[in-house]
Amino acid sequence: MSARSRLLIVKTGSAFAEARRRFGDFETWFIRSFGPKRFDYRTIDVSLGEPPPDRTSMGEFAGVVVTGSPAMVSHRLEWSERIAVWLAELVGEDRLPVLGVCYGHQLIAHGLGGRVGPNPHGRRMGTRRLAVDTPDDALLGPLAPTASVNVTHLEAVLEPPPSARVLGRTEDDPNHVLHFGGRSWGVQFHPEFDAAIMRCYVEARRELLDGEGFDSKAILEDVTDTRAGPGLLERFADICESTGGDDDDEGR
Repeated sequence: MSARSRLLIVKTGSAFAEARRRFGDFETWFIRSFGPKRFDYRTIDVSLGEPPPDRTSMGEFAGVVVTGSPAMVSHRLEWSERIAVWLAELVGEDRLPVLGVCYGHQLIAHGLGGRVGPNPHGRRMGTRRLAVDTPDDALLGPLAPTASVNVTHLEAVLEPPPSARVLGRTEDDPNHVLHFGGRSWGVQFHPEFDAAIMRCYVEARRELLDGEGFDSKAILEDVTDTRAGPGLLERFADICESTGGDDDDEGR
């Protein structure tokens, strides 16, 4: 390519203060994971009221990543509801590849008619085992049959949108990975987390975890770097570079 492709990062909040101090914020982790020179990155923080680009101008981007957030989709915050509609329309038009991560995964599912709420099994945190039953999927297939992933969340997709296909599940989350159709996916786990970031989150929540009946020491000891996250982001980047940036206002 004569110029780098553009990637839009839709930021739905910020990491807690200690994580930001040590590692930077959400967009930094994705940029570091993809590679700082791989794309020309643009970040918009919709949680602070920054408007997303008009959908008809999205052809300038090769793809979209929607980050995690400390917010809760079930709280139906005004900015969140507005972006859910924008994302649902963007996904429905299949103008370019879209990847929702954690909150982003839930927000897309909500916008498309799924149901999001507190996980009935409680807080999920640490390195978990993901079962993948769809080896044919371009993004998730290489992780079949199982992969280790890093997670931290209170809410989950309780009912997928009618048009979504379930690609992966964890023990306590049967809708952990969804294909929303076309070139759009959602993953509940954090492919941008390395072991150091995951440990930082667990350490910050130790008292909460222990108070909720979990063994924070055991969770912390089980945290590992995983190949699944970097591999998934590499494949998403490949999909963006090979199919993104459709300038046709009618979409694909």
